[in-house]
Amino acid sequence: MLAAIKEARQGSIEGGIPIGSVLVIEGKIVGRGHNRRVQERSAILHAEMDCLENAGRLTARDYHRAVLFSTLSPCDMCSGAILLYKIPQVVIGENRSFQGPEDYLRSRGVELVILDNAECIRMMTEFIAANPEVWNEDIGEE
Repeated sequence: MLAAIKEARQGSIEGGIPIGSVLVIEGKIVGRGHNRRVQERSAILHAEMDCLENAGRLTARDYHRAVLFSTLSPCDMCSGAILLYKIPQVVIGENRSFQGPEDYLRSRGVELVILDNAECIRMMTEFIAANPEVWNEDIGEE
């Protein structure tokens, strides 16, 4: 999770939303990313999507033994990618600021580990308070 938090901090330094993600296979980070929607004017570059993109093409076998770490509960879009590639475990830094379709992921066999990490909570709480419009845009709210 420390690597995902480092990614979140990098996103914040770049002027974006402080959410980070890493993909780990057998204890090795194979992909990392952070939310870059603001920086790249992107519709889809959530941290998990950026992480998967940066991991490059992997085999189905690779995804099936991977663990995805994310500082924030994955949204519907990112959860769809988790299900598509059959990533079996997601470690979530926090789900107080935002909770994606966690029950649906569980119903599809994905193991979720919620850390309730104080640093993840602090980063999101401060960002949302300071940038409510950007946050609402990111999660598809008005």
